[in-house]
Amino acid sequence: MEKGTLVEIRVHGDRRLAVADRPDGKKNWVVVDENGQPHSIPPKQISYEAAGETYKPSDISKFIKEVEAYSDPSSLEVAWEILAGDGETTDPESLAMLLFSDRSAAQCYAAYCLLSTDKLYFKQKGDRYEPRSAAQVAEIKHQQEVEQQRHQESQGFWDRVKQRLAGENVEWINSDRTRLDALERFATLGEEATHRTPALETLASLERSENPEAAFQLLVELGLWSTHENLFLRRSQIPLQFSAKVLEVAQSCLENPPTDSETNRLDLTHLKVYTIDDESTTEIDDGLSLEFLENGQQRLWIHIADPTSLLSPGDELDLEARKRTTTVYLPTGMIPMFPPALATGPMSLIQGKKCSALSFSVSLDETGAACDYSVHISTIEPTYRLTYDDVDEMLELGIEAEPEIGAIATAAKLRQKWREVQGAINIFMPESVIKVRGEDIDIHVIDDSTARMLVAEMMILAGEVAARYGQTHSIPIPYRYQPQPELPPEEELLAVPAGPARACAVRRCMPRSEMGLTPGRHAGLGLELYTQVTSPIRRYTDLLTHFQIKAHLRDEPLPFSAQEIQDIVMCLGTAVREASTVERQTNRYWGLEYLRRNPDAVWEALMLRWLREDSNLGLILLEELGLELAMRFGRSVEIGDRFEVKVTHCDPRSDAINFQEVILEPAQ
Repeated sequence: MEKGTLVEIRVHGDRRLAVADRPDGKKNWVVVDENGQPHSIPPKQISYEAAGETYKPSDISKFIKEVEAYSDPSSLEVAWEILAGDGETTDPESLAMLLFSDRSAAQCYAAYCLLSTDKLYFKQKGDRYEPRSAAQVAEIKHQQEVEQQRHQESQGFWDRVKQRLAGENVEWINSDRTRLDALERFATLGEEATHRTPALETLASLERSENPEAAFQLLVELGLWSTHENLFLRRSQIPLQFSAKVLEVAQSCLENPPTDSETNRLDLTHLKVYTIDDESTTEIDDGLSLEFLENGQQRLWIHIADPTSLLSPGDELDLEARKRTTTVYLPTGMIPMFPPALATGPMSLIQGKKCSALSFSVSLDETGAACDYSVHISTIEPTYRLTYDDVDEMLELGIEAEPEIGAIATAAKLRQKWREVQGAINIFMPESVIKVRGEDIDIHVIDDSTARMLVAEMMILAGEVAARYGQTHSIPIPYRYQPQPELPPEEELLAVPAGPARACAVRRCMPRSEMGLTPGRHAGLGLELYTQVTSPIRRYTDLLTHFQIKAHLRDEPLPFSAQEIQDIVMCLGTAVREASTVERQTNRYWGLEYLRRNPDAVWEALMLRWLREDSNLGLILLEELGLELAMRFGRSVEIGDRFEVKVTHCDPRSDAINFQEVILEPAQ
């Protein structure tokens, strides 16, 4: 290279024109750019040399203007079409001659710039450039269009996000869903989320922290999530919506109910039927009757809703219920097993309407044991829809017009005593029911009332009768059993104060109940065999039992073999546990949120048990709310002690709460 040669150099990735001035050492050259700035450049940083003329740094700007006159990218397409047809390679000089019919320094450099910046028509091979095939050019064009569209979509999305954050209303478009979904996954699952890149890009573009908490907050600010978004539910596999196909089938059932396949339903519409539930209950799946017989005896009737009258094993509704497994009850509402229009409509036992049912007729002996029973596919007409409070009031007042209620309550008490004799283990712990309506949180503690005991005993009785029927006729159904617990010695239990603390001590010893095809003793209930049959609208295992028992009553082949029942039950177990976990976690969240909103409240607490006695960490019960929470004590306490506490810190989202004991000042 000689002094005055015009060269293109690369400085920090930028291309720049300069004029060679003098050698610098063995290999480098000092070149001077158009601003008069010298640079010591090794040969590898020189990307182009203009041949034929010498220049001064002051000539560079004029040269650039000459080059611009020839720098039309569209001309490259013309050259490609000519060269691609012949399969010829080219170089800057040849291309300049082809395009401009001359090869001046400015024309050759313009050709070089077109070739070296081109990503579409030519690819470099050594000092020459080879035209790509038509197929390759078409594919690259497609990729460029896709990338341009993606860039436009990204920019549009970020613009809409900024508008929404500024308080403007925006309409999200379909292409936004990918980025919003990525934000939701990242906020829900954190580092375990897949395809996090769009979420991280969004947070980075807004100059926010790239963590799940920031994603959560952004979704709230965008109005897409609530401050109290249920992440436990989002992390689960619980389906939140019914498919269009399932809703279509449900609507068809409502408009054109299937013909009842039961031609011999027992007509029990003459019986007075009571349904007893919480006031908020919408899926009414059980009712009670009492029949006074001529011999002075009494016959209990337990009627269970018959949703199988609207579906068949393996049909769309049955498979949807099997997938969902159970209705999930949350403070903010329930996620039903069946479409609500069916579950609260024709599947339920509705007052004043003729309803399909599976009815259990039971007579008790003087001890409370079921001495005679029968099972019937029936038709009933519920007479009264009562709440637990209604029934408690009726029993307290002794309303003579409804002697059946009093008789059923007497039978329930007899049953309870009989089960206790059989070894039943009754554990009563205050249980809170949390309801969230808008911004209001209501916590109600369930009382151990006579009405609730009455209904519970009748449902347990129906479960025992169904299990006995299944065992007697060798019907494969999902039985529930519970191993015998190893309780502490009686003197040890009696040393714990009676009430919740002692119940808590017993509860810790109770093994989990199990499910299988072989009948077994249910230690907690004091029954030799038991199955769940009373909630077929809300529990799929109950629905399975209905299918099996009804088929046997009709003297038809059973819809499910023992192996099929076993397989289904095994699959259901995981979903049931997941639903239970989500219910527990969600209730805890809203319990903590209630406490967070009442920082000045003083709560009466009961010490239930030690969690880690060596670090003074115990489990306390806020009796007024029915909430069990951990507390670290600053003094010596005993199980069963009562004291007052205040919340000093509560963060429901991170599941953190701290209490401080309130010490009352002695009166002066």
